Amino acid sequence: MILISTASAAEVNTNTLARYFIIYKPYGVLTQFTGEGPTLASLGAFPREVYPVGRLDKDSEGLLLITDDKWLNHHLLNPRFGHQRTYWAQVEGIPTPEALAKLRSGVTINVDGKDYQTKPALAKILDPAPKLPERNPPIRYRANIPDSWIELTLIEGKNRQVRKMTAAVGFPTLRLVRYSMEKITISGMQSGEILELDEKTVYHQLGLTGFAKTGVAQKGGRTPRRS
Repeated sequence: MILISTASAAEVNTNTLARYFIIYKPYGVLTQFTGEGPTLASLGAFPREVYPVGRLDKDSEGLLLITDDKWLNHHLLNPRFGHQRTYWAQVEGIPTPEALAKLRSGVTINVDGKDYQTKPALAKILDPAPKLPERNPPIRYRANIPDSWIELTLIEGKNRQVRKMTAAVGFPTLRLVRYSMEKITISGMQSGEILELDEKTVYHQLGLTGFAKTGVAQKGGRTPRRS
């Protein structure tokens, strides 16, 4: 695992191998390199070929994987190959055992205007609350309404799924942090921090060692460069 400065991200390991970066995405940053408002480009100078694998909403924080490995991107985004994503959600109120049971078994949410039954998940209350960097701005504090943290582990990634799931059981999400993808985590990282990993580490921590890279070209079919 290599810690890189935001100023040198585009200069490290400039060979033809695929590049892998993990970011602790701050609140308010868009999961893209261009556009209005803070984007990933505000965090550092990345190689022009890399793109995020999946997305985090602007108002969500935490782990984001960025790479030019097209096979890995295809594998992780293909619903056939569900991988575990763990989220820490600060919710309004204290979820009941019944609410947690519903989250585990699956709830009905709206996806693209249609009802969707979420797949079984892992859900538990985090007590004590996780130690995380402060969010800027912080969530609004209301003295008469308690809040708590839950951990949700999913094998799918629908748009705003965690927020919709917690709302469906009566406990709206106030703050959302993606903690991990399989065994890749933001443990020990600060908001806005960037780490560069090697391919062996990434594939091992994602549980993909031994997979044959078929169906998507690696270097000959790399993602077009950003302009």
